[in-house]
Amino acid sequence: MNKKADSKKYLPHIIAFFLFTVLSFAYFFPVIEGKVLKANDSIVAKVNMQEIVEYRETEGKEALWTNSIFSGMPAYLISTQHPGNLWKSVDRLLQSYGRPVAFVFISMFSFYVMLLLFGVNPYLAIIGAIAFGFSPYLMQVIAAGHNTKAMAMSYLPLVVGGVYYAYKENAIGGAVILGIGLALELGAGHPQITYYAFICILIMLVTGLIFSIRNKEFSKFLRTSLVLIIPFVLAVGINFSQLYTTYEYGKYSMRGKSDLVSESNNVSAGLDPDYITRWSYGIGETMNLLIPNFRGGSSKPFDNDSEIVKTLRSNNNASAASSFYKYWGSQPSTEGPNYLGATIIFLFVLGLILLRGAEKWWLLSATLLSVLLAWGHNFMWFTNLFIDYFPGYNKFRAVTMILVIAQFCVPLMAILTLKEIFSGNTEANVLKKGLLRATAITGGITLLFIIIPSLAGSFISAYETDMPDWVKNALIADRKSLLVADAARSLVFILLAAGIILGLLSGKLKERYALILLGLLVITDLWSADKRYLGADRFELPQRFEQTFEPTIADEYILQDESEYRVLNLTVSTFNDNSTTSYFHHSIGGYHGAKMERYQELIDSALYNNLIDFSQAASTATLVSDLVPVLEETTILNMLNTKYIIYNPEAPPILNEYALGSAWFVEKPVIVKNANEEINLIQKIDPCNEAVIDDDFESMISHDQYQTDEDDHIELTSYKPNELIYDYTVKTEQLAVFSEIYYPKGWKCYIDGQESSHFRVDYVLRGMELPAGSHEVRFRFDPPSYRIGTKVSYASSIIMLLMAIGYLFYPKLTSGKKKTIEK
Repeated sequence: MNKKADSKKYLPHIIAFFLFTVLSFAYFFPVIEGKVLKANDSIVAKVNMQEIVEYRETEGKEALWTNSIFSGMPAYLISTQHPGNLWKSVDRLLQSYGRPVAFVFISMFSFYVMLLLFGVNPYLAIIGAIAFGFSPYLMQVIAAGHNTKAMAMSYLPLVVGGVYYAYKENAIGGAVILGIGLALELGAGHPQITYYAFICILIMLVTGLIFSIRNKEFSKFLRTSLVLIIPFVLAVGINFSQLYTTYEYGKYSMRGKSDLVSESNNVSAGLDPDYITRWSYGIGETMNLLIPNFRGGSSKPFDNDSEIVKTLRSNNNASAASSFYKYWGSQPSTEGPNYLGATIIFLFVLGLILLRGAEKWWLLSATLLSVLLAWGHNFMWFTNLFIDYFPGYNKFRAVTMILVIAQFCVPLMAILTLKEIFSGNTEANVLKKGLLRATAITGGITLLFIIIPSLAGSFISAYETDMPDWVKNALIADRKSLLVADAARSLVFILLAAGIILGLLSGKLKERYALILLGLLVITDLWSADKRYLGADRFELPQRFEQTFEPTIADEYILQDESEYRVLNLTVSTFNDNSTTSYFHHSIGGYHGAKMERYQELIDSALYNNLIDFSQAASTATLVSDLVPVLEETTILNMLNTKYIIYNPEAPPILNEYALGSAWFVEKPVIVKNANEEINLIQKIDPCNEAVIDDDFESMISHDQYQTDEDDHIELTSYKPNELIYDYTVKTEQLAVFSEIYYPKGWKCYIDGQESSHFRVDYVLRGMELPAGSHEVRFRFDPPSYRIGTKVSYASSIIMLLMAIGYLFYPKLTSGKKKTIEK
C-alpha cells in the first residue's frame, strides 16, 4: 500500500519530467535531425574564444588573456573555466540535452520546482512551467545566441523559490535550495540578469518585512534572514573566482570610472546614460505584453503578400522592400516583443482582483517597477533616480532587459491565481465577479484596438516621417492589419480561458479537464507566438555552419605571415565587428560589450581619426598602392602594430610598412600630468621616437633622453596569449615600448628570470626601461585574483556540498513542513 502511495506521489513529477523533455525537443526538432542553431552571438562567441580554446586544448590550462579582439583584453568575460566551482558539474548535468534544448527544459524545470515550493499542485505547476519556459522573450534571447543570458534566466526561479520557501516553510530547506540555485545562477555568468533577480527578491523581502511586522512575526523573519546569509555567502564563494576576476576587470572596463576629466570635473563610474537607455521600451509599446504585434513585432521585412511590397512592386521599386520593417516602435531594432501570453495576462489581472496577502503585492510591485524602468529614456527622471542612486544600476545597458522581472512575476501570479480558484477557499460568487471584471478589462482592451486600431498611434516610426504618402499609407495598412489580427488573437485566448474557468465554477467542467484545457491554451498561445521569432529556419546542418569559419582570400594571404601583428578589417564595422576577423587574426577591433575603458577612449578620440583619414584617402585613390604612403600618418594604427588592412575579403590585403612591430626603442619620454594630456598628445607625437608617459610612472625612468644605436634590436621570440618572450641587445640603457595592452592586474614582467617593473605608455601600451647588454624579457599573465578565487571556490563548493548532503540525510533538518512538495 505504501509503495502504491509513493508511486502515486511521484507520478506527477515523472510526468512533468517527460513532458518537459518532449516539449523541449519537439520545439527544437531540427536538433534531432542533427542541425545546429545559427545565432549571431553564438558565432561571435566562437570567434572571440578561438585563441583561448586552442590554448586550452594544447596546453591543458587557461590563458586568461586573449589578443584576438581590441588588441588584447582579459578573457574572463569571453571564455574562462573556473575549476574551483565544483557545482558546474550540476550545471553540465542539467544541460545534458544540449543547447538550445536545455535552456527551455531547465527554465520549465526550475519554475516547476519553484511552484512546488510555493505550495502549488504539481499538475498546475506544469502549466506555470510551460508559461515561463516558452515565453517569447526567452526564445528571442536563444535566437540571438545570448547563451549566458538564457541560462541565467533559466535558473532565476530556483533562487526566488529558495528564498520564499525559507520564509514560509523551512528556513534550512530554503537555505539549501537558495544556495544551490544561486550557485547555478551566478555560474551562468550574466550579472545583469542576476542583478534583476536580486531586485525582485529585495522587493519580496521588503514586502515580507512589512507583513511580518503587521503580523507580529518579525523575530521569525529576522532569524530566517540571518540563516539565508550562509547560502548567499557560500554561493558567492563557489563562484568567487569568476566574480572576483570580473569585478577586478570591471574597474578597467567601460563599466568602470574613466581617468579622463570632463569640464565639470565630475566623471562618474559606470556607463553613459545615453548608452544605458539606447534600447528603451516605448510607453505605448508596453501593450506588447498583451498583444504581440502591437508595435509590429520584430525588425523584420514584410511578407511578399503585404501591402507595402505590392505597392513598391507596382512602382518598380520592389528591391526596396527589405528596407521596411514590421516594427515601428521607439527602439533602434528588436528581435521581437516581450509578449507574456494573453492567457497569462488575463490570469494575472484576475489575480490582482482575487488574491490577498504579501505575494500579490510584491509580484505587482516588481512587475510595475520593471515596466517603469524598461521605459528608460521615455521616463528619464525615474530612470535617472536608479542610475544615480541605486548601486550598480549604471553598470548595465539595454534597460528593456529588466522586463525579465515581469516575465517571471506575471506567470507566477497567474498560477497562484489558479491555485486560489482550484482550492475552493473563495466563494463562487466572488470568483465569478472577479472573472467578469478581469475579462472585461483584458478583453475590453483588445476589443478596443480591434474596433479603433488608430488608438495605438500613427503606425509610422520616427525614422519614417519624411517618406512619400503612398509609402506611408501602405505601411500603415500593413501595421494596422498586424495589430488588429493579434488583438483578435489575444481576445480569443482571453475568452477561452474565461470560459474554461467559468465552466469549472459552474460545475460543468471537472478540475482535471479544466487543467488540461488551460495547459493546452497556454502552450498554444505561446508556442504559436514563439515560432515567429525562433523557427526551424534558424537551424542548419553543421557542415554549413562551419562554412562561416572558412578563411577568405585576404585571410589566407595574411595567415602565411608567421610573425606577430594585428589586422584592421575595413569591410565591417571595425569596432562592432561580428565577422570572423578575430577567429583567424589578432584584430584591433572586434565585438564585445565590455571592452577596456582606455581602449574605447582611444577608439573615440584617435583611432577613428586614423580610419577617417585613411578612408578619405581611399576615396580619391586610383590604385591600392596609392594608399600605402598615407599609412605613415596613421600613427595610432602603427603603434598598435596594424600590419595588414583588409579592404576586400576576396583580394590580398594592404601591407602597412609603417607598423612599428611587437616592440621598439624610443629616444624621448614625454611626461604628462593626467589622462587628458596623455590622450591628446599621442595624436601629435611620432610614436616611433617618442613615448607619452603619465607622471605617475616618472620614477620608473632614469633619463630625459635615450641614445639609441642602429645595432640595438628587440625581437619577440615566443608568443602565447598569456606569455610573451623577447630577446634584445642594446649598448646602453634603453626605453622600450611593447605593442601590447597595459593591464596592471595580472601582467608581470621578468628580465632574465628576475621580476622587473613595467608601466603604461601611449595611453594603452606597455613600456619599461631595459638595462644594457643582451637579455631576455618575459611578460606573463598570472592574476592573483584567479588563483585566490579558485581556492575560495573549492572550499565553498565542498562546504555547500556537505550542507546539501546534511540536509538530505539528517532527519532533524528535514523535519520541517514538507507538505508543500508532497501535495
